[in-house]
Amino acid sequence: PCPEVTVPHALLACLVLLAAPQTVEPVRVLPLRERAAWIDATLARRLDTLVPALMRREGIDLWLVNAREYDEDPVVETMLPATWLRARRRTILVFNDLGQDRGVERFSISRYDVGGNFPGAWNPAEEPDQYKRLASLVAERDPDRIGIDRSLDFALADGLSSSEHERLRAALPERLRERIVSAEKLAVGWLETRAKEELALYPSLCALAHRIIAEGFAAVRPGSTTTEDLEWWYRERLDELRLDTWFHPSVSVQRAGGEDATVQFAKRPGSETIRPGDLVHLDFGLTYLRLNTDTQQNAYVLAAGESEPPAGLVRALAVGNRLQDVLTGAFQSGRSGNEILAAALERARSEGIEATIYSHPLGFHGHGAGPSIGMWDQQGGVPGPGDQRLRADTVYAIELAAAVAVPEWGGAKVKVQLEEDAWFDGERVHYLDGRQTVLHLIAAE
Repeated sequence: PCPEVTVPHALLACLVLLAAPQTVEPVRVLPLRERAAWIDATLARRLDTLVPALMRREGIDLWLVNAREYDEDPVVETMLPATWLRARRRTILVFNDLGQDRGVERFSISRYDVGGNFPGAWNPAEEPDQYKRLASLVAERDPDRIGIDRSLDFALADGLSSSEHERLRAALPERLRERIVSAEKLAVGWLETRAKEELALYPSLCALAHRIIAEGFAAVRPGSTTTEDLEWWYRERLDELRLDTWFHPSVSVQRAGGEDATVQFAKRPGSETIRPGDLVHLDFGLTYLRLNTDTQQNAYVLAAGESEPPAGLVRALAVGNRLQDVLTGAFQSGRSGNEILAAALERARSEGIEATIYSHPLGFHGHGAGPSIGMWDQQGGVPGPGDQRLRADTVYAIELAAAVAVPEWGGAKVKVQLEEDAWFDGERVHYLDGRQTVLHLIAAE
């Protein structure tokens, strides 16, 4: 029997997960105070271990991360303590590299200490001008390269607002203004790199997502449940479990005699009643402990007299699994996202697979910072984000689609859309909680 998932107010149903055999138990959903303790402990470790290595890798001597309340830099949001839901007034975080032996000095130029990680270094009674105080502290340290979060390619690394940029430049003496550089690669490195605590958590987080997906398919009543009903079922289920999501679930169907599978992704169908003989597709993600999942799986609704899906659909899923192997086989440390995309598409073509690949980093954000591996409408590569290099200890949504003809549907093509979360350890790709290799089955009644 499947293990139970302990939550404060409900237990998930025990289901046999034929579609994604689980290798770990789903995560236990913690009370809020325990979540905060985990977040803060993990954040402290990330700041102590990742930041020094990343600053030296990118050659940044002093890193400024500035934000105002309700206009937070995406990087700042990931550095605030769990009880800080927003930046306070203006919050300026400073990282100053003192060298290999002494480590990285951290402090804040704000009215408050920022948790226990950034002691305050500004007394407004002594110096009312916040930026003047910042300028004096930067001048004392005299860094060669001052990194700020400005980026043309990554919104997540472009968090310094225009007005804050102007204030910073006006406050610094000319000799220091000339040393300002983009901290794009440093910010991306911080966001994309997963700490060991996060990598230890992620498999059980994905297992919980898989469990909820299966439970939702089991709740479908063919001929009555609509795709919109199922989308809201998933939202309500997350709310019951005191979890969040970073996007509204998406449910769609394909069926014999329906619209061609090559229809563009941007064209969203309206709500449809789920019927016997349908292939039901779900795109679903949850958010927990500041980490996100992103999963797409498929279910088949058995028609009267059927005990298994048509052979053509079974084969279509197998082709999608093969395309996953082709893509993950192209992962090599140091390769760019565009190089991975080109290599995978070339291999897919050589095997006769009609492929679309659009994979992305995953972590603090659902569409995370790091190398983009195609987009559904950019199969020739993604300028900028696609040029980013693949690095170890990063997590990806292995997202793609294979168009496959189904004989039982008169030769019409079905678009098998798959997405599973995986960790790249620097050499190999590991699915965090397996992947779908068998269609979920929904009984006709």
